[in-house]
Amino acid sequence: MNPVNPADPVIPLNPDLDLSLERIIRAPRATVWSAWAEPSRLERWWLPAPMRCRVDQLELRPGGGFVTRMSDDGTAFVPHLDACFLAVDEGRRIVFTNAIDSTWRPADPAPVTMTATITLHDHPDGTDYRMLVRHGDPGSRARHDKLGFADGWGTVAGQLAALVEGMAPR
Repeated sequence: MNPVNPADPVIPLNPDLDLSLERIIRAPRATVWSAWAEPSRLERWWLPAPMRCRVDQLELRPGGGFVTRMSDDGTAFVPHLDACFLAVDEGRRIVFTNAIDSTWRPADPAPVTMTATITLHDHPDGTDYRMLVRHGDPGSRARHDKLGFADGWGTVAGQLAALVEGMAPR
């Protein structure tokens, strides 16, 4: 594993409150970043297949909105995520929360309130892709875990890898 960049804030995992996953993606970090930064690419991997995603808002900057909808059949879309980006370090880190919606209003989203940190680090085989999801209390963490955090977030990380591993570097 590569050492953590000293410029990155290191916030330790709290096993009572946090869930995390890590994956090596065999694609350059810039290519993985582009799959986050371009709505048409994000729509291709953000929800576990066969669900479909529509990106309504993707302002990849601190304070920017992050709004997606989902569909089982590709025609009728319902709300999925209404969130706000807290930190964006281009090519390296994305932090968003659904505790604040895209209009900066306090939110109480179902099924769980969370703050997610996505980090990308260079790796000899491509990109070390890490997902850390923080919760406000042990009950929320347990609920998210029981709802299938590992399967859901793991599936979309796999879909992201499949998308970018077949793309030319950007």
